[in-house]
Amino acid sequence: MRLILLGPPGAGKGTQAKKLVADFRIPHISTGDMLRQAAREGTELGKKAKVLIDAGSLVPDDMVIGLIAERLSRPDAAAGFILDGFPRTVRQAETLEPLLGKLGRTLDKVLSLELDEGAVVERISGRRSCPKDGSVYHVVANPPRRPGYCDACGAGLIQRDDDHPEKVKERNRQYWAKTAPLIDFYARRGLLAPINGAGTAEGVYRDIRRALEGPRGGRKG
Repeated sequence: MRLILLGPPGAGKGTQAKKLVADFRIPHISTGDMLRQAAREGTELGKKAKVLIDAGSLVPDDMVIGLIAERLSRPDAAAGFILDGFPRTVRQAETLEPLLGKLGRTLDKVLSLELDEGAVVERISGRRSCPKDGSVYHVVANPPRRPGYCDACGAGLIQRDDDHPEKVKERNRQYWAKTAPLIDFYARRGLLAPINGAGTAEGVYRDIRRALEGPRGGRKG
């Protein structure tokens, strides 16, 4: 199963990717995670990426595509993969097609998790993180037993700077401006499966499985 996950911040891509990995035993390939790992490992690409990330700059397409090409050529991706965070633009999607062709592979489905801005803001701005052990809570959906404190270690919880409502709205706007055109791109190729991301994680996953078990394709046009 060769998949792409699309969706605005807070749509639940990470949660659904974990379920897909467990069911299909294929790697979840997140470009953000890969770049951070390369930076930690101090590889040549990682050093270049770290400079850009620390400066708040976008990592150029050729660097990201090189990383993706190397990752997709590994043995564990031969049976399938889940791409998350790539492609981000139509230009990247156009580059991905010949790359997969060289590997003798084609995409099976592009899952687009859909969530309106109000729900995006509520989900992300309600997140609270433990600065010590990394535990994540939500003030409504998954509150700690003692408000404001981590259940595991008792540390005071924090709200990440980019989880504040105005920052969330800006990230959502950037998604729709830069990444949403991919929806039409993959719909025209008959690969798109729109998924309502507003339900429970279990309900959303049931919709994903139904989409994967159905005929190849999504809406045309």
